[in-house]
Amino acid sequence: MFTRIFGKPKQEANAVTTLDKLNESLEMLEKKENLLLKKVAAEVEKAKQFTRAKNKRAAIQCLKRKRLYEQQIEQLGNFELRIHDQMIMLEGAKATTETVDALRSGASAMKAMHKAVRIDDVDKTMDEINEQTENMKQIQEALATPIGAAADFDEDELEAELEELEGAELEEQLLQPATTAPAATATVPTPDGRQSVRPAQKQTAEEDELAALQAEMAL
Repeated sequence: MFTRIFGKPKQEANAVTTLDKLNESLEMLEKKENLLLKKVAAEVEKAKQFTRAKNKRAAIQCLKRKRLYEQQIEQLGNFELRIHDQMIMLEGAKATTETVDALRSGASAMKAMHKAVRIDDVDKTMDEINEQTENMKQIQEALATPIGAAADFDEDELEAELEELEGAELEEQLLQPATTAPAATATVPTPDGRQSVRPAQKQTAEEDELAALQAEMAL
């Protein structure tokens, strides 16, 4: 367990150390390359001087040394290319390792959370929530129950009384005359021979009274 815990930082440190060494080697090769370039330029300048002095042999020797320096420069360029390639591969491997470690850490954290939250615990919690909800509902219903004088009222009797009130109200509305319809009129002769216009309702009442008088006389 301790090897697994302390191994990853050590590997990361090794990768960083290796990259530092490669950078140092690359800087050293670049310095050597710059030095050889200066030597090449110096040999070219010497060759020109020997050529002006008509010393062909010495000029050729300068050009030979220049070729050797150029070969070394080419070799150093190949070394630099290999180091660059190695650095790129190492940086890619380091990034890959870090990514895998991050994914592994996420998976471990998820697994730990799953262990901490068991399905039985979730079911138990939900049962407790439902129980508390039911208790609260019963408490609210108990608080809404009337107490004292209001508790003695019979709901059925109150509903029957309300129905009677509604029936009486409806009957009263039906007995009221219509206010929008015009009153009916009838023409009734007067003792002096003229005709008088009376409301139909009054005429009906007089006719009913006359009919009742005639019935009594007949008896």
